[in-house]
Amino acid sequence: MKLCFALAIASTLFGLASLGIAASAGPRFYGDPPDQHHPWAIHDGNRPQPKVVTPGTFSTPDQAGKPPSDAIVLFDGTDLSKWQNDKGGPAPWLVKDGYMQVVPGTGEIRTKDQFGDCQLHIEWAAPAKVEGDSQGRANSGIFLMGRVEIQVLDSYHNITYADGHAGAVYEVNPPAANALRPPGEFQVYDIVFRRPIYRDGKAVDPGYVTVFVNGVLAQDHTMLEGGTGHMTRSRIGPIGDKGPLSLQDHGNPMRFRNIWYRELPLRATDGGTDGYLTPEATLAKRHQIAASIREDAAKLANSPNPLPEMLRLLESLVYEKDEPTLQKASTMADQYVANLKQLPADQLSGKKDEARQVRDAFNYLTKFKILPADFAPKAILAEIIKDQGWDRRRQP
Repeated sequence: MKLCFALAIASTLFGLASLGIAASAGPRFYGDPPDQHHPWAIHDGNRPQPKVVTPGTFSTPDQAGKPPSDAIVLFDGTDLSKWQNDKGGPAPWLVKDGYMQVVPGTGEIRTKDQFGDCQLHIEWAAPAKVEGDSQGRANSGIFLMGRVEIQVLDSYHNITYADGHAGAVYEVNPPAANALRPPGEFQVYDIVFRRPIYRDGKAVDPGYVTVFVNGVLAQDHTMLEGGTGHMTRSRIGPIGDKGPLSLQDHGNPMRFRNIWYRELPLRATDGGTDGYLTPEATLAKRHQIAASIREDAAKLANSPNPLPEMLRLLESLVYEKDEPTLQKASTMADQYVANLKQLPADQLSGKKDEARQVRDAFNYLTKFKILPADFAPKAILAEIIKDQGWDRRRQP
């Protein structure tokens, strides 16, 4: 069954390409059409392809891994040129052997970059020599946008309050698991951060953070409650659109290495076009897609071969009703089937695959009421296909 399905798709793509229609992005007239919350059809051939990213490599205890190709590197182990102190001066921490180290008493450092939604990778190590306990043992913090703290602490065989362990959204939510390695070894945090989105003083999206500690899920899409603090409950509210990444000086010589981030695509609540959109946002995007397809159709105009233009015009109607486009495409469809009927038998036989593909497009458009059920070219084309026996199965 899967093989037959794959062959059918391949045949469709080949046929569309033979008609002069861009087929590299996938088949047209195929899956369910757009609706009031989704501007794209299912399996939409017009939907943008995902960008290609070369993956990085994983770290080992002795060697930092490499970031993916689209990552913005904040610290590669060589210098602190992308960091500053809290007053905008040079970052005063130590750089040695591929890591940076807190110089106690010099204060936090923060990135010169300001960013919001991101995938963040950061590795840290507590001193191998254990000193103190609870929050007094190898403490630091990672502050997203300078406001939301993901706790850094030597939690290995160390009891402290639950919302203060390594991997906690500090004072808000404990980690789901304590997955730390022994002190002296580098711990790996992978964080997905979505900032709160507010409009007119109301939360459109409260924001979320997901954290993996050494590959173990510690925060599972945890809702944000505004910025974090200490001993005082966070207040739900906006925290801005962008901010720096800050690393805390808590008086311990913590080490950090291999720090990079990737900017994330927009959410549906923030202007993105993937996901469950509002009717207004969906309508606007469908209008944009239809306009783009009509522009493409105009470039395909070719009197000796009008079929590619006609199909693209019909395709634009999947996204947006437009009477002039419908009239033009209908006229072209009338002409197309009339020309087929006039072809001599030896030339008509060469139109078999083309005619069936156009028939399938007409069937799709009438099924979803984009064209009227009594669309005349559809009936005429069906009659031609039937008379020629082009849908008959071969006898064994």
